[in-house]
Amino acid sequence: PVFAGKEESAIENFSCVIYNVSLMNCTWQAGRGAPGDTQYFLYWRNLRDDNEMECELYMKDESGRNTGCRFKNVRIEDGKAYFLVNGSSKDSVIQFYDEYIQLYKIEILTPPLNVTVHCTRDPAGCKVTWQPPLTSHVKNEDCFRYEISIKNK
Repeated sequence: PVFAGKEESAIENFSCVIYNVSLMNCTWQAGRGAPGDTQYFLYWRNLRDDNEMECELYMKDESGRNTGCRFKNVRIEDGKAYFLVNGSSKDSVIQFYDEYIQLYKIEILTPPLNVTVHCTRDPAGCKVTWQPPLTSHVKNEDCFRYEISIKNK
């Protein structure tokens, strides 16, 4: 769809990740057609509740333009979240960018906790145990799949 505003002024390459359970980083690049004074602003909300939040802490490029954002205390819901980045410029109207994202799909899980290895010679074998990674939204431990890589030194 074509939105009002200067052509190719909307942001490009928008991407978000959630890490350490409740921290979220979003990044983007300025639109190729955006005037030099364009500034961008990010808003998002979980569709289950109404509270739209603007970025708490913007990341800036060398020219002071917002090209990313850090959020704390992000709660992953099972529905979608809505992201909107709009822009402003003295020279022209800036196109907005928006996207719906399922937050659980962008979470980088922490490593499993309390990994232990107990090996015996008789009968030869090792027992590896661990606990699930920390996450804010997974209630069922059966949801996790693990891969063990063993290298002989």
